[in-house]
Amino acid sequence: MSGDLSQWLVPDDLWAMVEPVPPPFRSRPQGGGTAPIDQRAVFTAVVYVLTSGCAWRYLPPSFGVSPATAHRRFSVWTASGVRRRLHRVVLDETGARGGLDWSSVIAGAASARAKKESR
Repeated sequence: MSGDLSQWLVPDDLWAMVEPVPPPFRSRPQGGGTAPIDQRAVFTAVVYVLTSGCAWRYLPPSFGVSPATAHRRFSVWTASGVRRRLHRVVLDETGARGGLDWSSVIAGAASARAKKESR
């Protein structure tokens, strides 16, 4: 994959924050399968899909990760809470470095339950 795009999507300082969070690759106990894929390449592919709005099946081959692998890891990370932990780590680290301006935060109501009216 193009180094410029990779560096733009996942700069070294972001990868340093994120790298410890996803679980390491585990080979299948029955053997077979494919060799482990670089975690950074998978993470970069996921970031690309999520930020571009690209469908998983149209993930460019230049990422070095198949669309199925990227989607599978995204699904596993979501189900196991990795995405939530990644979000927290990035917010905490960025905030600690003074990189967040909390005076202009907008709370997303789409993630909150609507309050039922009593009649």
